[in-house]
Amino acid sequence: MNKIAPKSLLHSKWTKTHINNKEKHFSVVSISFDEDQRVVECVIQAVINHNEYMIDWRELKDSSQWKIGWK
Repeated sequence: MNKIAPKSLLHSKWTKTHINNKEKHFSVVSISFDEDQRVVECVIQAVINHNEYMIDWRELKDSSQWKIGWK
């Protein structure tokens, strides 16, 4: 399990373990918090083609799907 602090997500880099559409490396480009400082929206962007995807930030904790950094 990847350890993640929600406040340090913005601009973090990730590598997807199962590649789709040649998209392997991603960067978190947008995070929205509610009034209680809980993450309500997380947007990642593929480095190769700049496609953006809204994901549940907790998915990044799954080390079978995501690795921290670009590897």
